[in-house]
Amino acid sequence: MKMFSLDEITDKHIGLIGTPKRDAFENELRLDLIGEAIKKARQERNLTQEQLGELVGVQKAQISKLENSITDARFETILKVFKALNAKINFNVELLNQNMSIA
Repeated sequence: MKMFSLDEITDKHIGLIGTPKRDAFENELRLDLIGEAIKKARQERNLTQEQLGELVGVQKAQISKLENSITDARFETILKVFKALNAKINFNVELLNQNMSIA
């Protein structure tokens, strides 16, 4: 029985790195991680979705959508949620070695 790495399976079934389908897949995974982080922090603070929504100024449904990555949220809303949870967030930006041209 031949074994395959996760990268090999992802390349075969989703697409190679840099293709639109692969980029969309990886972006969706990142949104899932943000949603899971919000949910975990909210639960550690013993807050309901409704209570967190009140702190942020949004409805409970919006918090649920964020936690379940159902919707693309505004960056500002995500920052407000983490601020209400008194949570420090870090974003890592990695510049790839690509040629850029400015018209």
